[in-house]
Amino acid sequence: MAGKGTPATALLAKQKVAHTLHSYEHDPRHESFGLEAVEALGLDPARVFKTLVADIDGTLTVGVVPVTGQLDLKALAASVGGKKARMADPAAAQRATGYVLGGISPLGHRSRLPVVIDSSAENFETMHCSAGRRGLEVELAPADLVRLTNAVVAPIAAP
Repeated sequence: MAGKGTPATALLAKQKVAHTLHSYEHDPRHESFGLEAVEALGLDPARVFKTLVADIDGTLTVGVVPVTGQLDLKALAASVGGKKARMADPAAAQRATGYVLGGISPLGHRSRLPVVIDSSAENFETMHCSAGRRGLEVELAPADLVRLTNAVVAPIAAP
């Protein structure tokens, strides 16, 4: 897998967005993909974000939150004008995004999904998120991620 591009990295290259890829050897025994990236790459956990897929009123929606927190489903639903939210079925999330769990990127989905990025991302010059496979993170400006995903920015993380 090392060195192979992903739909996320292809999109970044096509759009000529400044970014840095960081790779590490994924350990399948690690319990948290995001915290594994923090530890393996020596990153500030507040700047590393996980990508979660929820079902809001029947529409799959992507939430991007710091790896140290949880996704507030009510806040996510409210941010897109929805009422009821639950975590998406893992198989449905993988089908819609084209990525495997633990490697879901907010970029380059197979189906165009609404994306909501936690407002804490705006506190940083750059942030880290999955580049589309386990063991590959991308560092980019939050504003670029918002622009490329047409994201809503809202407080959707719960401690």
